[in-house]
Amino acid sequence: MSMTVLTREQAASKIMVALDKPDAEAALALAASLQGTGCWMKVGMELYYAAGPSVVRELKARGFRVFLDVKMHDIPNTVRGGARSIAKLGVDLFNVHGAGGITMMRAAVEGVKEAVESGDAANSPIVIAVTQLTSTSQSVLNDQIGIAGTIEDAVVRYARHAREAGLQGVVASPLEVAAIKAACGGDFLTVTPGIRPAGAETGDQSRITTPRDAVAGGTDYLVIGRPITGASNPAEALDNILKEMTES
Repeated sequence: MSMTVLTREQAASKIMVALDKPDAEAALALAASLQGTGCWMKVGMELYYAAGPSVVRELKARGFRVFLDVKMHDIPNTVRGGARSIAKLGVDLFNVHGAGGITMMRAAVEGVKEAVESGDAANSPIVIAVTQLTSTSQSVLNDQIGIAGTIEDAVVRYARHAREAGLQGVVASPLEVAAIKAACGGDFLTVTPGIRPAGAETGDQSRITTPRDAVAGGTDYLVIGRPITGASNPAEALDNILKEMTES
């Protein structure tokens, strides 16, 4: 596995910091500590349900690119409307769940298109699909979710469906990036949680790798939460990760 040497700016542009905070005040304070680094902010369910669209607007006003991680999974018409609203909000990227099927994922793309064509959204956000959560183990996939085969099989199947639906990428473990790129093309985006710097605790993640190995594996974006957000000095923690990613 060859190592791609990145500049610090390139490395920072690949990192999506998971703002898994219970309120806007805590999230925005954390974001302020990372102002000017060039990294993305990921707004997940905990923060979005607590603070609502206003926290996204504030992050955008501060110059951050925003990934809205709400994993929409509903009937196609509902997802179309949700995607239209998200596009109006001005996020840069959001996701739906691949388990909803091709028609549902295609509806998300249509909702974005409607928002842009009506003039309600200035730009089209990137739309990606969740494949399998990085907390999902082989036994959970087979015995509890009820999907036969390997995790990689399931992930690649969802990735192919997402591409067919017109989505631009998927969320997956870094361990599946190579298989996804082989199946869907090198320009099909991979957003990878389950990133843990060398020596960090794994927490509730089952399929993980280091930032350095994730970059070497060809992923496009790295979602990193607790190793940065749980650190006593988040800016220093991010700096250490960037150093790891830019080593030749």
